[in-house]
Amino acid sequence: MGFGFNLLFILVILPLSAVALMIWLFTRNKKWLKTMGAIWFFIVLAVFLVSLLQFVSSKTVPGIDDIRGKYVVDRRFFPGKQADWQYDHFRFEITDDDQFLFYVIEKDQILKTYRGAITYSDTYTPPRIALHFKQPTHHIIADNPTLYREVWSFYYVFHSEKFNNMYFKKGDWEPRD
Repeated sequence: MGFGFNLLFILVILPLSAVALMIWLFTRNKKWLKTMGAIWFFIVLAVFLVSLLQFVSSKTVPGIDDIRGKYVVDRRFFPGKQADWQYDHFRFEITDDDQFLFYVIEKDQILKTYRGAITYSDTYTPPRIALHFKQPTHHIIADNPTLYREVWSFYYVFHSEKFNNMYFKKGDWEPRD
């Protein structure tokens, strides 16, 4: 819980509970016990609900095994002809042996594959990837991507000199209609 809850707890709830307990000890009137029980019931319920809400709405933290896989252009950010064209022409894959394969495609045929290696930075959670290529690379993969996390998923953003930002999500490529 946050600072405000701690302040409320120390300055209001604990003293009220202590006063209700003292009054009950002197009067033996059960309404004071019920009042104190109701206060503590709602406190426990509020803590449980806030913890549950925080768990449900927190961003996913992908591990290395989650990062590995196939990626396609995410067309939901800027839908239209350009995103559809990018989706049809570019994909990449991060293999289990930490190889980075970037595909340039034309109608289901791979025209060129750029092969590189990946290293993971352990100083960040989730781990950041760094791309390493021996040969010259494509303008899309000239820089390392940035990982953005959402509540239930994540996506990578590559900066391209020609296309600006390109968004890739994990998934298999499916032909468009």
